[in-house]
Amino acid sequence: MNRYLQACLATVAFVLTLFVIHFLHVHYFRVNVVLYAALIDALIAVAVTGGLLWAVRGLAVFSGLERVLLLSVWALAGYAFAISVPTVVDRSLSFYILEKLQQRGGGIQQARMGDVFVNEYMVEHRLVDIRLTEQLQSGTITIEDGCVRLTDKGQRVASLGRFYRTHFLPKERLIMGQYTDDLTDPFRHSAEGVDYQCR
Repeated sequence: MNRYLQACLATVAFVLTLFVIHFLHVHYFRVNVVLYAALIDALIAVAVTGGLLWAVRGLAVFSGLERVLLLSVWALAGYAFAISVPTVVDRSLSFYILEKLQQRGGGIQQARMGDVFVNEYMVEHRLVDIRLTEQLQSGTITIEDGCVRLTDKGQRVASLGRFYRTHFLPKERLIMGQYTDDLTDPFRHSAEGVDYQCR
């Protein structure tokens, strides 16, 4: 059997291993953050399938470099899976809109979509609790005496995100029929004099 076919079969084994590990993880173990759990699943699948590369005699046709390259491809594929499947389904407002439209019989009045986001999406997806949990697990915030505060790491991440948003998001982005740069500085029209800041 030639090495290309063996590489394809080994990759199929990696994909199956990843799906089995991910399925078992989300069904039988605790998960703190969906993205991190999926990344751990990918690393375990790379390790398990990589072990097969060294253990199975039929796979000895691969040189050391080819094995490292296969492991690298699998790691990148696992990362792509973690970002593109469980994380997107878990976090995506776009998926939520489609699912909500389906739940409500296929249509919702456009003028009432804002009500759906505030009164249903925020509650149904426990949006604030989930995002605060993710930030706590990431070490970017702390919660003390009812006050959510940025850590030094959080300050750095926020500054990096703000820099990227300002300089690298589209200046002419289509939003409801108009091209605008609104999302490069979404705080430009923020309310002044709010009363929810911590002392």
